[in-house]
Amino acid sequence: MDRDGGTVDGFHIGHVPPGVGDEVSDFASEWEDVRLTSRFWERPTADGHQVDLRVHVLRGERLADLDAVRDFLTEYHERDPAQWRLTEFPHGDGPGLTDDVQAFWLVGPGVAVTVLTTPEFAEALAATALAVRVAPDDVA
Repeated sequence: MDRDGGTVDGFHIGHVPPGVGDEVSDFASEWEDVRLTSRFWERPTADGHQVDLRVHVLRGERLADLDAVRDFLTEYHERDPAQWRLTEFPHGDGPGLTDDVQAFWLVGPGVAVTVLTTPEFAEALAATALAVRVAPDDVA
């Protein structure tokens, strides 16, 4: 049974994988002139908490195209661009890229979405990301 993730910053999260934690938190931040509105799903563990799933809506002028989104995320996640192996991720809202635990796409100039999970939920990444869509009655 699909678990709905609600709406965050104009995007409906239509699928949360079974087993993802029930504790949900929303955050807003800004980094390098990009505003991030985020929803996290986490669960308690013996060592504290584990974040199972994150959805971020990114808004900023520097996100002009998919390459700019990739460049921003490379910096934000402190990745080595030469080591980050990405493949095309066709999303109905726009062109995207993915690896084993993250999918992201450009909705339009200045607006992008990224979905991140853990290796435990990697098999559900594509289905989860494809179920994140511009919310009805909202303009991204």
